[in-house]
Amino acid sequence: MAEGPVHRRWGRLALAAGLLLLALGGWQMGSAAYLHAKAWLAQVLLAEAWAATLADGTPHKPWPWADTAPVARLQVPALGVDQIVLAGVSGRSLAFGPGHLDGTARPGTRGHSVLSGHRDTHFRFLQDLAPGTRLRIQKTDGQWQTYRVGSSSVIDAGEARLALGTGRPAVTLVTCYPFDAITPGGPLRYLVSAEAELRRGPPPPRRPVIPEATDPL
Repeated sequence: MAEGPVHRRWGRLALAAGLLLLALGGWQMGSAAYLHAKAWLAQVLLAEAWAATLADGTPHKPWPWADTAPVARLQVPALGVDQIVLAGVSGRSLAFGPGHLDGTARPGTRGHSVLSGHRDTHFRFLQDLAPGTRLRIQKTDGQWQTYRVGSSSVIDAGEARLALGTGRPAVTLVTCYPFDAITPGGPLRYLVSAEAELRRGPPPPRRPVIPEATDPL
């Protein structure tokens, strides 16, 4: 028997309550096991919120007290990456997944979208993204947009500014640099740029070859 809306809502509330209990337990324990359990439960809630968004096209908070909601899904098949993208790049959002920078194009749409993530967790894979690698983004309507990595670079966030074009869909993935830094923060940022792969339509019909007229025998 399929689950109804009430059952799903109570299921999400139960998971949210579990997350709260884990948070309280972690405050007392501070163990690695707590951190892993919290991360796992958060991903379950994010996946449920994204499924709900795909179902009705409206944002759904992953837990009642969240100040963010899923806006896209990011995959890099070659590296086994599959992540839910959250709205905003506040520290609270980035603790659970990559975030979409406000003011840039929505992920997967026309224009330039910027996604940010922590170098030691969700965006650690950026150091392995080689030119030509394909990544794809699922939008809230369920459609996918495929991108191909073009280049990577390191910039000083205090001096450089990211140019945002308005052409075909493009995405820049941003994280702190270097990846093996001991202390967090610092001015350097690692950028990976990718442009959308254009869908090619069917080839135009070939014009028929008309033989030249010849005199009858």
